[in-house]
Amino acid sequence: MCTTCGCGGNHTHTHVDENGNVITHTHEHHDHDHGHEHGPERTVSVEEDILSRNNAVAAVNREQFRQKRILALNFVSSPGSGKTELLCATIRAAGELPIAVIEGDQQTSNDADRISQTGAPAFQVNTGSGCHLDAEMVQHAVSHLNPAEHSLLFIENVGNLVCPASFDLGEAHKVVILSVTEGEDKPLKYPDMFQASDLMIINKIDLLPYVQFDIDRCEEYARRVNPKIKILRVSATKGDGMDKWLTWLKAELTLSAL
Repeated sequence: MCTTCGCGGNHTHTHVDENGNVITHTHEHHDHDHGHEHGPERTVSVEEDILSRNNAVAAVNREQFRQKRILALNFVSSPGSGKTELLCATIRAAGELPIAVIEGDQQTSNDADRISQTGAPAFQVNTGSGCHLDAEMVQHAVSHLNPAEHSLLFIENVGNLVCPASFDLGEAHKVVILSVTEGEDKPLKYPDMFQASDLMIINKIDLLPYVQFDIDRCEEYARRVNPKIKILRVSATKGDGMDKWLTWLKAELTLSAL
């Protein structure tokens, strides 16, 4: 069991082969300590060990991305923020940019199926009882996807604003998505996630006339937690702000090639 968040156990991954068959595999985690020594010091020790091992794999991932000039982005949010719809809209608007997607959910391949309908290759990772992706899961997914050199790799994490903040996947940036149907005080409630993210996308801005959401105050709260965070306002369904989002992506992709 993962002491950083209480999740653990087995995870499965799903992909579609060249014949259109859905292939699912299950991986078991055997490397967690199941001893009976308890207490704060033991908990901290196990947590540090888990994060240390994760960070070692993340470093390998990051070096692989660097060598292949792949821009890997870790998309994080609470459930229902519109991450998958944003990714679908991005793929459709990106033209010839090569894009691959890793989808993280506890169950189902629904999101990977939606991504595949856009024409981009997608790989589903089901975490079971786990509430976040880790670097090993991403490493395994990348070995199957084999993203092209100088391409975009989107990693859609499990919907959760707590645990994914602690787990480095080897990404260049964490991108946190917050929809206007949520509270504008989310950056204050979940500061670790917003501190760890380089970009915040406020999604579903087409709904602003119909919800009680102070977007200026939300941005103020985010900058209070992370003064360096960049912020974009977007509607994935209506297209508002997508031009600025694509400009940011292309600029970061160019930097990854240097």
